[in-house]
Amino acid sequence: MLIKDRIDQPDQDRTVDVNEIARFQALADEWWNPDGKFRVMHAFNHARRGFIEEYVAQKFQRSLNHQQPLAGIRILDVGCGGGLICEPLALLGATVVGVDATSRNIEIAKRHARQTGVDIDYRHGTAQSAVSSHENFDVVLNLEVIEHVADPAKLMIDCASRLKPNGLLFIATLNRTIRALALAIFAAEYVLRWLPVGTHDWRRFLKPHEIEAMLRSGKMRVIETVGVTMNPLTRQWKVTFDPSVNYMLVADKQTLPEGT
Repeated sequence: MLIKDRIDQPDQDRTVDVNEIARFQALADEWWNPDGKFRVMHAFNHARRGFIEEYVAQKFQRSLNHQQPLAGIRILDVGCGGGLICEPLALLGATVVGVDATSRNIEIAKRHARQTGVDIDYRHGTAQSAVSSHENFDVVLNLEVIEHVADPAKLMIDCASRLKPNGLLFIATLNRTIRALALAIFAAEYVLRWLPVGTHDWRRFLKPHEIEAMLRSGKMRVIETVGVTMNPLTRQWKVTFDPSVNYMLVADKQTLPEGT
């Protein structure tokens, strides 16, 4: 049976790109292998996870030094993959819902959560199909997803609609710059083989101001933009002020003044 024949499309959501789902369906078994095809994801996941945890803790006046510091905070991870971000946040006490349009990703995420004893609500589908319109979250994550969907603007609206007033939305993606083309695709995929060839299409990368314009339609405002860069000598990733390749946007849901 072909991979594409096994792909479920629960709602015919127009954000779903069947070819991208097929690509990740084929890679799903690699999610929790730190030396496998997602090894780069494991490497920079630590840096961006730390940024997210600290930002959320500060927003909701929590101390990460306390036990279960994120208890009572509801988090939705849209495009959760194998659960690499979901599990650490759940271990900090957050109530986590992870959704992914690739059914195999959800199977892998559920299996790993059972093995580690972490309670996470994993669902197959999209923010539109797998999450009720009556469900609202303090934090919504959309990490390394927007460059793989058919309708990025709709994805941003779907994420914003699931967010409580004054909640936080985190978006991580790649910038459409020549530097990103050289480093994230040519070097990472073709030279160093850090990622499978074809993982990314540079033409689908979005600039920060393009995402910001999409978010305004969902009554969101961007409050911070940071880069995530790697030291080529140590191969350590860290949050920086350089968004020219990998970057993260943080937005909150507030009523914007007229004319903005």
